[in-house]
Amino acid sequence: MTVEDVLREMGDKIRATVPSSIDITDVEFEGAMLVIYTKHPEKFADNGDIVRHLAKILQKRIVIRPDPSVLADIDSADASIRKIIPAEAGVTNIYFEPDIGEITIEAEKPGIAIGQHGNILNEIKKAVGWTPKVIRTPPIMSKTVQEIRGYIRSMADERKNILRTVGRKIHRGSSKDDQWVRLTALGGYREVGRSCSLLSTQDSKVLIDCGVNVGNDNHPSPYIHLGEVLPLQSIDAVVITHAHLDHCGLLPLLYKYGYEGPVYCTFPTRDLMTLLQIDYLKVAQAEAKKAPYSSEHIRDVIKHTIPMNYGDTVDIAPDVRLTFHNAGHILGSAVCHFHVGDGLYNILFTGDMKYERTWLFNPAHNRFPRVETVVMESTYGASQDFQPSRNDASDQIKDLVGRTLSRGGHVLIPVFAVGRSQEVMIVLEQLMRTGQIPKTPVYLDGMIWEATAIHTAYPEYLNTQLKGQIFHQGENPLLSEIFQRVDSYEMRSKILDDPTPCVVLATSGMLNGGPVMDYLKHWSPNEKDTLIFVGYQAEGTTGRKIQKGMREMNLGSVTKPENIRINLDTVTCDGFSGHSDRRQLVNYITKMEPIPDRLVLCHGEESKCLDLASSMYRKYGIETVALKNLETIRFR
Repeated sequence: MTVEDVLREMGDKIRATVPSSIDITDVEFEGAMLVIYTKHPEKFADNGDIVRHLAKILQKRIVIRPDPSVLADIDSADASIRKIIPAEAGVTNIYFEPDIGEITIEAEKPGIAIGQHGNILNEIKKAVGWTPKVIRTPPIMSKTVQEIRGYIRSMADERKNILRTVGRKIHRGSSKDDQWVRLTALGGYREVGRSCSLLSTQDSKVLIDCGVNVGNDNHPSPYIHLGEVLPLQSIDAVVITHAHLDHCGLLPLLYKYGYEGPVYCTFPTRDLMTLLQIDYLKVAQAEAKKAPYSSEHIRDVIKHTIPMNYGDTVDIAPDVRLTFHNAGHILGSAVCHFHVGDGLYNILFTGDMKYERTWLFNPAHNRFPRVETVVMESTYGASQDFQPSRNDASDQIKDLVGRTLSRGGHVLIPVFAVGRSQEVMIVLEQLMRTGQIPKTPVYLDGMIWEATAIHTAYPEYLNTQLKGQIFHQGENPLLSEIFQRVDSYEMRSKILDDPTPCVVLATSGMLNGGPVMDYLKHWSPNEKDTLIFVGYQAEGTTGRKIQKGMREMNLGSVTKPENIRINLDTVTCDGFSGHSDRRQLVNYITKMEPIPDRLVLCHGEESKCLDLASSMYRKYGIETVALKNLETIRFR
């Protein structure tokens, strides 16, 4: 039976089930959803039992959407909405999503825009036909978020066709004989960087992450040229765990070489990875390196991305179902649970994860209905890899920053724009607000300001305490007046030449490019200044070399060498890591419900992967394996 036959049969069942007064205009697969288009969406809304009954009969997730003919045009709908919502709600933006018939209304006071018992939203729906939702206006406007939403709106027709193509591919049917599940290591195994895995069954191929190793010019890319991966059109889906470049940096390359399928990630990951991929191109251009793809391919990623919320369960292939859960690493980072077949096998990819409540996020989720195998990071998996607590890290920052400022020095903190920078900001704000260190300007250089703006756009992804502080107390530490954006080269030059003590947070976090290099070159001779590492420094990066004790280096080019002497105080503050340490990695597995049968380790230097693997097997009896790149393991 073809997909068209399935849709026709389902359409007949739907029309036979719903009252004749409800006009069904179309039935279509769009991604994992069965979408019912109707000229009477309000009648479905008034009777939720109809949808529940249909879902039970058809065994599909069902979405009701208004037929395009009942939708007001965008300009008149925008005007009507602004008239209906009271002015005191403070509407700042209205985003239309024509591909799904929904609108997102940003308002300074969401409760007023929603109305008592949702009466204003109901009035909007009756007036314009679109389905509205209201979110709080972010306190910092993100250019990235605005441009992505605008681009998706402009691509509405093409995006709808993409979703329908994906839907047909998902519902093409699966085999019942000779069922098996395999994992192929394509990158990031016994190493940190270029993370990439292929999950294969007899019917499906799913790629998990597609990163770049920014610290290794010899082997920067995963092995996506293997015969097992090619042709790229044969891949059913790409799943991105989080937005760091070592997990998503080469995703646009897939579209350059022919992939046309979907990308699944959370909403913040979509926005953050776009920001980081664009910056990756800018850095390549600045360093006169050949970029692996163009901005056109980044737009292809946006166009094909199907964002999911934590807890959503979605079919992504004929025999693979995906659920995202919080990973606690950075904004939107996800632990990915794959349910294969009809109860055949369950495999979990942690991506990068933190099993501890941090200043930003709740601990990584580790409660699941079923898990047979866990593929887990081991960045800090060695027996001696124990990190200080967050409180100890805060005390260390207080001591380092306080001493440096008191002797008239500058503090330079290289940070990843996403995650570590926001955590350090929260600690500095608390220390200065409570008088534990002197109030001083904290300059944010590079992408930190824009990344922070994206954080403010998704407060629901932050930890319980921080959400309460933002929503109920109206206090957001990321918005403190101590933080100043460095928005020009002139401003940076002024800071570099100013002897006044200050703190600078700048990208990149591993000192492999970006504005942080200007500060390092300028301040490195000064013994009064301090360089504080708060994030992982990969092998081969400038940050790792300095961390290991190198004090003289060339930070220029072959044609224009710049030899500098590192005289400033250099300190590592481990307590800010977004990765679990050895104790947290062990606890994540031993406290998991259910405890898995098998553990596959990745994303760690070889010695750390092997150390953790042998320890887990000896102490807890869990079958473990530390795969090498290019190896394949069969689970069933």
